[in-house]
Amino acid sequence: MHPRLIVLVFGAVLLSALAFSQEATSGSSSSKSKQKTEQHAKAAAPAPTDEGLYRNTEFGFTYYVRYGWVDRTQAMQPEENDPSKSRLLLAAFEHPPEVTGEGVNSAVIITVESAGSYPGLKTAADYMEPLTELTTAKGFKPMQGPYEFPVGSQTLVRGDFSKTLGQLTMVQASLVMLRKGSVVSFTFIGGSEDEVEELIEKLAFPATNKRR
Repeated sequence: MHPRLIVLVFGAVLLSALAFSQEATSGSSSSKSKQKTEQHAKAAAPAPTDEGLYRNTEFGFTYYVRYGWVDRTQAMQPEENDPSKSRLLLAAFEHPPEVTGEGVNSAVIITVESAGSYPGLKTAADYMEPLTELTTAKGFKPMQGPYEFPVGSQTLVRGDFSKTLGQLTMVQASLVMLRKGSVVSFTFIGGSEDEVEELIEKLAFPATNKRR
């Protein structure tokens, strides 16, 4: 059984990333070199403030959205979303998804679903099976099997994937935890493994909740 909400959200994220990479995959070698540099040249962040901070008290975590990113959480909400079963908590993009440009449009997607929707699901690792099935169906390849991944005081289950887009590579990392009878999924998409790690670093839990 596929993760219901992630099917919709992930499809939108993938289309956004593909559209954003169209111009880059047909460019010259020099433009590709420039594009690679631009992927890592993010806008300088202002001094730490609550601006850009997503705080979720229900599940006990915070996330600092990069300065200059666009929030599409409301726009990407399913039309018939049942709050008791599935919710899109955050959908943030480096660039507007509707704008075509160069490179991979990096993104952070956070969702929550009822664990009861998945018969037999007892651990976060159990959720990785349908998530991996969905991700590979979209053309991604697992970089390694699911493994435990600490974020501050919490231990989540993580899966890493990659997809080739012409001369580009799209990297995805998905972190999953079970809490309060729900599955909380954190998906990070970027143009390199280093960029994805930087995005993950902005996720924090109360015991180690430091502004980044």
